[in-house]
Amino acid sequence: MIAIAAAATALVLAGCTSNDGLAGQYQDGSGQGYISGDGAYTEIPESDRNDPIVFSGTDENGNTISSDDLAGTAYVVNFWYASCPPCRVEAPDLAELSAQYADVPFVGVNISDSAEVARTFATTFEIPYTSILDADTAAVQLAFAGSVAPNAVPTTIVVDGEGRVAARISGLIRDPGILASMIDTVLAEGPQ
Repeated sequence: MIAIAAAATALVLAGCTSNDGLAGQYQDGSGQGYISGDGAYTEIPESDRNDPIVFSGTDENGNTISSDDLAGTAYVVNFWYASCPPCRVEAPDLAELSAQYADVPFVGVNISDSAEVARTFATTFEIPYTSILDADTAAVQLAFAGSVAPNAVPTTIVVDGEGRVAARISGLIRDPGILASMIDTVLAEGPQ
């Protein structure tokens, strides 16, 4: 009887993992042990946006960053970690866009690394903005989860001047023009 139950459990588990696309991405080596988005993007019409996102965290330099600090302005949030290959690929584009949109704050949210690793990454890729270290609490990830979840790494989110999620890119920013367009759309909505 125990052997039959074990065999049935093995078949069920095999069925779940062999045809599960997400499990396949994680296990087949192409995902390198993580699940990344496909670069799909979502823009949320102003009238359909959820409540403002409220978060707070400490960056790699020991400073507190919160949604209160960013109130009244559009901003960009990028969820990343140093050994994530697409995060490394898109880092120069994010650095360039943050310089291009100097009046739009960019905030990183590092989901895995220590302060030292985050600082080294920022220096290597010439990232001009700081990142909240979210590995221990996942508090910032959870704050965004109710709106448009950062369910892949990297994920980039544009927040409007009212603190609401306006757009999301899930995965690698394949074309920086898409993120620029999202920022332009939010800026055109009114005073920031």
